[in-house]
Amino acid sequence: MLRLPFPPQVIGIAGASGSGKTTLAAELARELDGIHFPLDNYYLDLSHLPPAERAKENFDDPALIESGLLAAHIAALARGETIERPLYDFSRHIRVPDRTETMQAGAFLLVEGLFSLYYAELLPLYQMRVYLDTPDDVCFDRRMRRDTTERGRTPESVLRQYEATVRPSSIAYVRPSAVHADLIIDGTAALDWKVEQVLSAMRGRGLLRLPG
Repeated sequence: MLRLPFPPQVIGIAGASGSGKTTLAAELARELDGIHFPLDNYYLDLSHLPPAERAKENFDDPALIESGLLAAHIAALARGETIERPLYDFSRHIRVPDRTETMQAGAFLLVEGLFSLYYAELLPLYQMRVYLDTPDDVCFDRRMRRDTTERGRTPESVLRQYEATVRPSSIAYVRPSAVHADLIIDGTAALDWKVEQVLSAMRGRGLLRLPG
């Protein structure tokens, strides 16, 4: 068994929509008995806007996430503290009123999202930064498959959104953030290979230690 370090080791995982970052973060959290911490809970509360106006917002813009609160919460978890994480209702684009989720620090915190390596205030909190480099055509195919099968959307609406906001945001914000990564992984590789690359890099940095 691995002897897990404490205080928590914070790993940032970023990549474009459809790059495979969520799958990788979830698998690493399972492998390490860590916490998968997606950025999506920190979207701004848009309850002050009519529902029709909320739906028009560009959720691929990093300005739509409350990065200050996000950074404060990750810093608190990194100190071994407990936080009250907001709950977000994605169907209505609002934060669930008067409710939060209590989260306790674990040995590993896998911070995952489009903008995990974009916000300057997050970068010093990571012990390691990972970027999944996945070609646009692969990202689009994965997103099309997910949104049509899991979310009931039409191919036309998925394509429209991808061309209007998803790909432009990726070009403007997400892909340039790869410059901050310690490890860049081929997003088309097999999941077990991607996991092993991260674990190997963590061992090299002394973030994982075998009992001895």
